[in-house]
Amino acid sequence: MISVLVVEDEPIAARAHRAYVERVEGFTVVGVAHSGREADRVLAATPVDLVLLDLHLPDVAGLELFRRIRAAGSTVDVIVVSSARDADIVRAAVAQGAVQYVIKPFVFTTLRDRLEAYRRFRDQVGERTDVDQDSVDRAFNVLRSPAGAVLPKGMTRETLTRVVAALAGAEEASASEIGDLLGSSRITARRYLEHLVETGAARRTLRYGQVGRPETRYTVTPG
Repeated sequence: MISVLVVEDEPIAARAHRAYVERVEGFTVVGVAHSGREADRVLAATPVDLVLLDLHLPDVAGLELFRRIRAAGSTVDVIVVSSARDADIVRAAVAQGAVQYVIKPFVFTTLRDRLEAYRRFRDQVGERTDVDQDSVDRAFNVLRSPAGAVLPKGMTRETLTRVVAALAGAEEASASEIGDLLGSSRITARRYLEHLVETGAARRTLRYGQVGRPETRYTVTPG
């Protein structure tokens, strides 16, 4: 079982991330920290294999916490989970050894794919005392190409992120309503919403009125 520490200052996001992790077979959350200080305490007292690290914390920058973890000699693996899109920040996270960088907001399947890729990476090199070049190449390829990361043709990750954010903010909406929020057509919004349904990130229900055809409504799948 891979033990995970969730470091996230927003309570709702922290609960969602914990629920997401615990839906993935082979992972368990051993702690949730809402600040750098809390993260330090958990890491000092509890064996942790993987940290899900938000970069915006109330008492310390996430990258500074990352540096402190490494300066203390810890080799715990880190997946950065952040809304920060600045290329310098991404490079700094990678330079410090982040195994993945996940941009918020995201759906369950996005994190699931990266956790499963991380697990396969550990399977490749985790228990070995010596590896050859092929083993190293296979391990890093697993991290770079998580299963399910490729979207259907014609879809973009940026638009999918906007649809997820719009649906989460609306709590429940139709394709027309999401299209209006994004400035796109109902057909485009519906395609992304149906993709979310197919991947388990959203649910589809029918609302029956007094006349006419029932309206299809979408909601984010509860974590």
